[in-house]
Amino acid sequence: MSILNVITNKTYGYEDAFGAADCSSIYMKDAIEEWFRLFYQDKPDKFGDPCQRIPYTVVNKLTKTMFGEYQATGQDDFASSVLDGLDKVRKRLAHDFMIGGISYIKPFPLPDRIVFSSVSRANMLIFGTDVEGNPTDVGTAERTVSGSAYYTLLERRTIGPDGKLTIRNRLFRSEYDSQIGRPVPLNSIPRYEALPEEYTYPEDVGLGMVALRCPVPNCVDGSKDPVSVYAAAVGLIRSINRNEAELSGEFERGKSRLIVASDMLKPSPDGKHKALTDEVFTAFDDDPETVGITAFSPALREQSFLARKAEYLRNVESVIGLKRGVLSEVEAMDKTATEVTSSAGDYNLTIIDFQQAWESAVRELMPLCGKLGQLYKVAGAHDLTEDSVTIDWGNGVLYDEDKRWTDLKAMVAAGMLKPEYAVGWYFGMPTETPQDFEAIRARYMPEIESLMQGGGDM
Repeated sequence: MSILNVITNKTYGYEDAFGAADCSSIYMKDAIEEWFRLFYQDKPDKFGDPCQRIPYTVVNKLTKTMFGEYQATGQDDFASSVLDGLDKVRKRLAHDFMIGGISYIKPFPLPDRIVFSSVSRANMLIFGTDVEGNPTDVGTAERTVSGSAYYTLLERRTIGPDGKLTIRNRLFRSEYDSQIGRPVPLNSIPRYEALPEEYTYPEDVGLGMVALRCPVPNCVDGSKDPVSVYAAAVGLIRSINRNEAELSGEFERGKSRLIVASDMLKPSPDGKHKALTDEVFTAFDDDPETVGITAFSPALREQSFLARKAEYLRNVESVIGLKRGVLSEVEAMDKTATEVTSSAGDYNLTIIDFQQAWESAVRELMPLCGKLGQLYKVAGAHDLTEDSVTIDWGNGVLYDEDKRWTDLKAMVAAGMLKPEYAVGWYFGMPTETPQDFEAIRARYMPEIESLMQGGGDM
């Protein structure tokens, strides 16, 4: 299924099938279509040449930097298995929420584990939100080809007044790719035969999914809807694509343009005017015997085009918040979180925001997986909390571990902090209760005193 069908393709009639309309403004719907089109477009059209793939470059560099030194560990086997499943789709999730402004982490409980998928904004309709702008009624679509038929599963998730989630599933069958078709039973294909038509969860699980929101201000309509990381740079990206097409065209045509008599050109298909069958030719409506063929040879504007292109890229960096040179300097290399720690300005802050957004989503996901795991009787499932996971971003942009350790030792030396707390942080041990402190003393005493005085490494 095309990534743009649910939001923008009216042929399928998704809103009619759901019996509800997406509550986002027309400006947001148009913007969402544009974000995904720019990201996935790889062929030139009459508006420009996307060969530089600016949206992909931005999203890919941010994702690689965001997870450059990322590590997540669970407190036990079940929590670790949840993180293992999440790790398989985290890059997909990051790409989707950077492109479309939001993506949902959707758990699928299996008998022995929980797996996950990413639901992007392009494949979701939002029918209702709460006062904070959080969706409370959403619809998603999934398309499957079986034999010569096209099957589309529509899933609607609605949080009722009692806070309980109700899921409704409907399946449609069509012989044509361009139509959603007619309703059929869920057991029409094996993939969906076990799905209930309607199910209400016995306890509060929200939407049964966790939102990952892009931390960028809405510059489209000012609403609470999240927007793409490159939303503010869409106009610049269009200009870059147009600039690339103009430059490529000049090189393809060479330096010369031939001015010829108009009767040498073929009529257009509609017969209303004479078509330029080749961009090298320009019509001159006069007597061909007296005009002949005239060569027009302007100098190629290579330097001016390249200079303008570099300026566009620097502007994209400034608008999005990337470090200067990440896009505009070809020698700029991919950087890990540690390597950009010393970078000042918006780039550093942007990476922090993305890492915090991911960490918040993961911590929200853990209790949900605990509930779903027990409801679906996943092996080893039990209650999880936000603290069931430890996330380490490395010696990176959220904090500098070396500096943090130096600060903690200074606080201990000044009598502002107990040594056990500092050592517990150093070794990743809990420091919440007296029992935690006793465990630290039992394991690391008498090394604590020498460690705090010598400043050393262990």
